[in-house]
Order: sequence, then structure tokens, then C-alpha cells
Amino acid sequence: MSWFIRPAREGDLDALLDLARMTGGGFTNLPPDRDALARRLAWSAESFARELQAPDNELYMLFLEEAGTGRIGGTAVLFSRVGAEWPFYSYKVGQVTQSSRELKRTFTNQVLYLTNDYDGASEVGGLFLHPELRVAGLGRLLARSRYMFIAQHRERFGARVLAELRGYLTPDGGSPFWDGVGAKFFGMPFQDADHFNSLHGNQFIADLMPKHPIYTALLPETAREVIGRPHDSGVPAMKLLESEGFAHDGYVDIFDGGPTVCCRTDQIRTVRDSRAASLAELTPSGAGLPRALMASGRLLDFRAWWGHADWRADGLALPRPEADMVGIAAGASLRHAPA
Repeated sequence: MSWFIRPAREGDLDALLDLARMTGGGFTNLPPDRDALARRLAWSAESFARELQAPDNELYMLFLEEAGTGRIGGTAVLFSRVGAEWPFYSYKVGQVTQSSRELKRTFTNQVLYLTNDYDGASEVGGLFLHPELRVAGLGRLLARSRYMFIAQHRERFGARVLAELRGYLTPDGGSPFWDGVGAKFFGMPFQDADHFNSLHGNQFIADLMPKHPIYTALLPETAREVIGRPHDSGVPAMKLLESEGFAHDGYVDIFDGGPTVCCRTDQIRTVRDSRAASLAELTPSGAGLPRALMASGRLLDFRAWWGHADWRADGLALPRPEADMVGIAAGASLRHAPA
């Protein structure tokens, strides 16, 4: 066990920019723009420093770091409350059924409704792992560390948590959904619109997007067939979310048509199944101790890692090397979740 999760720091900008340049586009929360990323790091630092008892438009950025080398291998983001600064727009996929007695025909049409149904929810996103590190469960560590962070700071998050998955993109980075819908009203290619949104927010959607329902039968087939389809590289992330209890309830992203999934916060598997305890015993090694997802500390002291732990009458037993790596001693407060 040589990798762990910790909060972002001011000096992470170069590493964050390197990761952003590897995404291939479509990652609204990770734009390959130095100034935009610097603002996100500043926002994260301010959020960690706040004393709060309720969510209020915070952003918490986490990093995957290799112990000993300091190498950054990935990042993930939590938003405490969407829709606080500007409305959070989604398309709700619904249907309209119409009948004609004279023709003796009934037609059911799929319709996209522009909504703000998720305003007030928390969001997990911005998860990106260096391509060379997509082994040994590091992606799962990044993903589940967000839920351990929520469990450690439950008062800072809402009653629901959502995640937007990147929609299907063509090999050249284009979006069939955007070409069939958004491009008609904004006069710009997907990459430009997505970049503008990542830098300035989506108020321009409110200004220019039509408020009336859109019948998908009027869209090109290329746009219709990708509604609710995640990007090929996002399928594993979708499976991880589903394993935590997230479900797709018919909402899709307004830019690329990717699925939005949601779960009640207290029913997220890692949140629900995690338990707080104190560090009761330090063992020489992890031999004989079951593997577990571990976390310690609050706010800037937060750490999460794949570790080894077992229950004792007065708390948890943990290998000394793991405790030393994350800087905790006997008596420290821990959070344990099954691996």
C-alpha cells in the first residue's frame, strides 16, 4: 500500500494541469486551463477553511499521492451544493402519448425537458486517474474516498448526491448530442461550448437554450442514439457508481447527453457501511489483518487509503507502517469501510 488520498494544496497546480491535459476533453470539472484550475484550487482551499454546519457552495478537491515520492496520480472533486451560484440544468427524458380516434392510432414520443430538479443536491465528479495507474484498485480508491470524506463531514453535504458521467464522444472529440441539439442554438462547436462552461459556468444556457420541450424524433439519429450513453471510457465509472447505489433516473447532461445518476446520501454504500472507531492497536505488519478502506482526519487532515485493519474490543488494529504513512498515532480517530 503506497498510495493515499489527501486534500489539494496550492502547490498541486502543475500536477493538476498535467492530468487535465490527459482527459481528451469533455471533463467540465477538469479544464486544461491553468488559470481556471488555479481558481478551483483557491476555491477548494477556501472551502476546507470554512467552519460550516450546512452545505453552501463549497468545492473539495482530493488528490491521489504516492507515499515517499510525492507523485500525483489522480484527482477527484466534491461539490457540496449545486445550483447555489447559478441554476443546475439537466434534461429530463420523458414521454408524451397522443391518440387520434379518427386515425385509430396512438403515438408515444420521447421528450427532453429542461429542468433544475437537482438544485440543492451535492455532486461528486472530476475523477481522473493517470492512464498508467488504472490498476490495483486505485480508481476505486479515488472514487470511494469521496464517500469516506462525505461520511467524515456529513453536515457539509446535502440529502442527495449526484454524478454526471461524460457522454459519448466521437474519436475526434465531437459530441453527436451537442451537434443535434445545443449547436442549433449556440452557434459553436461542442469543444468551445464545453470549454466556456468549464471556465464561466452555464448561465449562458439559461440565456439561449429553448425552454420548451424538445421532441427527440426531430433530432438526427446520431443524437438520439447517444442520449443517456456514457463515454466508452466512463463505463467502469458508471459501474462503480451503481455498486454504491447510484441509479439513472432519466436525467442527462445538457451538453453531451451523458447520464446523470443519483443516490440518497445516507444510502451510498460506503457512507452507510462505514464505521467510526479509534486506533486501539498498532501491529508490526498487515499480516493476518483483513483488507479495508480506511480514512482518518477531518478537512485538511483527511486521508484515505487501501489498508488492513481488524476490530478489537476497544477499536481497530492497524499496521504501524500504514499509520506512519498517513501520520496517525494510537488513539487517533479512524473510519473503516469493507473493501
